[in-house]
Amino acid sequence: MSSLINSLKSEIARVARKELKDELLALRKATTIHRSEIAALKRQVKSLASALKATVKASRSNDSTTSAGNASAAAAGIRFSASRLAALRAKWGITQAQMAAVLDVSYLSVHKWEAGAAKPRAAQLQKIAAVMKMGKREVQKKLLG
Repeated sequence: MSSLINSLKSEIARVARKELKDELLALRKATTIHRSEIAALKRQVKSLASALKATVKASRSNDSTTSAGNASAAAAGIRFSASRLAALRAKWGITQAQMAAVLDVSYLSVHKWEAGAAKPRAAQLQKIAAVMKMGKREVQKKLLG
């Protein structure tokens, strides 16, 4: 009887190994595919990280170039005075909203500039300088047109 039990156990073990062999083969193939995909993703992340570093470095160099451009605008002699802007607006008899329309900026910007809470950027300084050279009639034409 014990030989029957032993042969039955060995047969069950053989069949179980045969069944597991197919499943293990499928798992090994899936594992290999996943590992290669992970390696490809790691390479992609590495290349994207290096591209990001290059972009950040380029933008920093552009910022320094822009800063040099702002410095050249400031060096050109354009200085801003909140009281001068307010006095000019009063001289022309226009509101802050109308001055904003002439300068093509928001009302809040003009308000903050005149209050001294903010300073205009270089591009806006150039607009302000151009408007300050205008006369009252030109300003009225610009407001109407």
